[in-house]
This record gives sequence, structure tokens and C-alpha cells, in this order.
Amino acid sequence: MEELIQRIQASVGIDENTAKAAIGHVLGFVQKEIPEGPVADLINKLPGAQEAIALAAATPMEGFGAALGGLGSLLGGAKGDIMALAGKLSGLGLDMGQMQKLSHEIFAYADQLIGKENVDKIIAAIPALAPFR
Repeated sequence: MEELIQRIQASVGIDENTAKAAIGHVLGFVQKEIPEGPVADLINKLPGAQEAIALAAATPMEGFGAALGGLGSLLGGAKGDIMALAGKLSGLGLDMGQMQKLSHEIFAYADQLIGKENVDKIIAAIPALAPFR
């Protein structure tokens, strides 16, 4: 997890705690969408993943991020879920460009841990993530 956090800090330009919470939000999102298979494998192979997910779940959302997350929850489905995720990341202070860099780093790291073909399975199951690959 430390290597991933450092990569995200350098690429996205955020502090360690924000990086860890952001990772937790993304992992929590994919875990909710696909609890088994390659996502479970990724979470098992990434030390500290469960802790990051728990940290993200405990991080209060404020302002625009909370409103966007709430709107996403109302919409439901994959589109609503991705909007809720964007709201959570926005609540951490990330803009869209930073969200894209964050996701790119997470998926690149996941390629190393579980293989590109398994990451492709995750993306295929959640097509809304494809632009963030």
C-alpha cells in the first residue's frame, strides 16, 4: 500500500492521508460492485486495502462532494454509484483531472498485482470506469 500511496501522492499531488482515503473510496466502490473474483484477489493482495476502505467509509463528506454523492445515491445503479464515488473524491478535494490520475495509478498498480487481464475484467464489469483506465 505504501508504494501505491507514494505513487498517487507524486502523480495526483495530494497528501498521504488524502491518498489513502481516496484509494479506500475507489477500492470500496469496486468491491461493492464486484465483491468476488478479481476485485477480491486485488484486495487480498494489497496490504492495507481493507483498512483504507474502512478509513474511507469513516471519512465524513462535506459541501459539494456530499451533495454530489447524495445525488448519485438517489440515481442508483452503476451511473449513480460512479457519481457517488466522484462526490466522495470531490469531498476529499480532488478535481476531475486528479480523479483520473488517481484511477490510472490504482489500475496500473493493480495490473502488477493481479495482472492486466484481471483488471480488464473489472473494467468490463463496470464500464463507467473505462475512461479512468
